[in-house]
Amino acid sequence: MIEILNADDVRRARDTGALVAEILQTLKGRSVVGTNLLEIDEWARQMIIEAGAQSCYVDYEPSFGRGPFGHYICTSVNDAVLHGLPHDYPLADGDLLSLDLAVSLGGVVADSAVSFVVGDSRPPESVALIDATERALRAGIAAAGPGARVGDVSHAIGTVLGAAGYQVNTEFGGHGVGSTMHQDPHVSNSGRPGRGYRLRPGLLLALEPWVMADTATLVTDADGWTLRSATGCRTAHSEHTIAITSDGAEVLTRPATY
Repeated sequence: MIEILNADDVRRARDTGALVAEILQTLKGRSVVGTNLLEIDEWARQMIIEAGAQSCYVDYEPSFGRGPFGHYICTSVNDAVLHGLPHDYPLADGDLLSLDLAVSLGGVVADSAVSFVVGDSRPPESVALIDATERALRAGIAAAGPGARVGDVSHAIGTVLGAAGYQVNTEFGGHGVGSTMHQDPHVSNSGRPGRGYRLRPGLLLALEPWVMADTATLVTDADGWTLRSATGCRTAHSEHTIAITSDGAEVLTRPATY
């Protein structure tokens, strides 16, 4: 299903996006050496409930997971890149942490992810991975607008990731959002320009470039959820929800300091 939102829906989507951005930035600020992933999950739970919103993850039970997910945020560390199940793990200096949050407020969903290094260490490989996903995300946003094709967005993302020297996995990527978290169209992180669904005002898309340092192959953890690099290499993931407008794309999950 592809949902096209009306003006009132888009206004509510802005509120949801602002909430998601605020929660992620708060959690990023609190995630220091010694912080436990379960603490992050609990903080997310508290902020979502206090805002009168609903988590998109607690009851999430897709065919590829061992559901329901049962937590409020995805916490992926180092070689984990997607669907990281919060567990009893205290963060260490130099850990690369990705936080992925999807929330529904007023009946509209927004989805965003941020990757960062914990503590004072700045491993060059980790910094490069994060930078590549952030640049790819900006390129994808720039390519989105009324009349553009999904393939144009995918091509823009994949071009940046490929130029940075990373292999691109196309099993998981961006997607439509609206009244639910995952909708059509699928937005691969690599694609051919001029192909696919034509973007229209009122369409919401979650764009999410992610990469692994030296492989394109994923493995699933014993928890049935957490997806890791097959080689144990570091990974990174960046994501924003955008609304297609009459003259471009509006980033709904942009933090105030972005």
